[in-house]
Amino acid sequence: MVSRVVLVCAIIGCLQAGGGCRPADPTLVKIVSSLPRTGSAKQQSDTIVRGIRMALEEAGHRAGPFTVEYLDLDDSTAAAGQWTSEAEAANARRAMQDPDVVAYIGTFNSGAAKVSMPILNLGDLLMISPANTAVGLTKPGLGVPGEPAVYRPTGRLNYVRVVPADDLQGPLSADWAKKRGVKTAYILDDNEVYGKGIADLFDERCREIGIEVLGHDSIDAKAQEFKSLMASIKAVKPDLVYFGGTTQSKGGQLAKDMASAGIQAIFMVPDGCREQVFIDAAGAVNLEGRCFVTFGGMPPEKLTGKGSEFVARYRAVHGELPEAYAVYGYEAACVALRAIRDAGVKDRRAIASAALAIRDFDGALGRWSFDANGDTSMRILTVSGVKDGRFVFEELLDADAAASPEIP
Repeated sequence: MVSRVVLVCAIIGCLQAGGGCRPADPTLVKIVSSLPRTGSAKQQSDTIVRGIRMALEEAGHRAGPFTVEYLDLDDSTAAAGQWTSEAEAANARRAMQDPDVVAYIGTFNSGAAKVSMPILNLGDLLMISPANTAVGLTKPGLGVPGEPAVYRPTGRLNYVRVVPADDLQGPLSADWAKKRGVKTAYILDDNEVYGKGIADLFDERCREIGIEVLGHDSIDAKAQEFKSLMASIKAVKPDLVYFGGTTQSKGGQLAKDMASAGIQAIFMVPDGCREQVFIDAAGAVNLEGRCFVTFGGMPPEKLTGKGSEFVARYRAVHGELPEAYAVYGYEAACVALRAIRDAGVKDRRAIASAALAIRDFDGALGRWSFDANGDTSMRILTVSGVKDGRFVFEELLDADAAASPEIP
């Protein structure tokens, strides 16, 4: 049975639309996704959606007694070239107003999650992110004041994510740099939720372990180039330049301008740049042997068990290796199906609670559980370099090393 809040939202939505409101089909449930389907993140979201569709097809579009339909929503606009608050809010309201929708897969960008999380929480609609990593979305005391309570106006949890958060990735990136002999670093960020958040965590860890931070600047991601900035960075001669941001917020252009300026430092970026578009934007020659990207989990080519089976099926269908986040889209859809099946009723609160109760999930990402905050128990971070125009696995990092401020 659908909750009273959801029914009220559905009725209001129908009245606002000026149309009749059909009753919910008791045998049908819908899963929607909200991802940037236009603009510069399209390639990454394409592979996430393919992963979602693969999970649904393997399940025969069934979950327990229900037939499952899928709706692929776009939270970006052609004019903006990226996600917008207006598009994400509209998607969340649309999902809320359809009583058949019981799971919402998204978002790709952590900033977008801040928009839809409180909307979906009001109706207890299960939200599963395949890509959000900002710590404040779930972890008390690690984000800005008021997080994550501000995203939970009901006081109940309905949000989970299948990807590790940045409190793992940021500090471990600094640990890796220290072990590689880095003594000085210059830090850049895109001044967005994800990018600045992970850059701040990297900065904090650098100072803890004795890496001198020569500067920390936020860039204007709308700028066409960063030549003057690179001239300033070159003058202080850092061993490493770290960028907290994404391909969409000019990660590739920074790498290109860094190389043009003759800066010999290592260039390190987080998972928001682990996509082929980043290499294409930067130019492979500007990255090989000097650029390293971290990722919260195993890259597709290193997945084992059910993960390697997913990669093989993906390649057979699409003729290419999936982008890094494709398997997270697949896993998110598998979680949604599991929660619907475990709940056994068409009730949003029951389905959200079933997802939060998942323990020892045997999936494509390995065996993992959700904790009390809705975060995954996975604590794997990998570092990849660039060779022959492609990402290549470099190293698996031990998450437990971040627990101590001392690096031998």
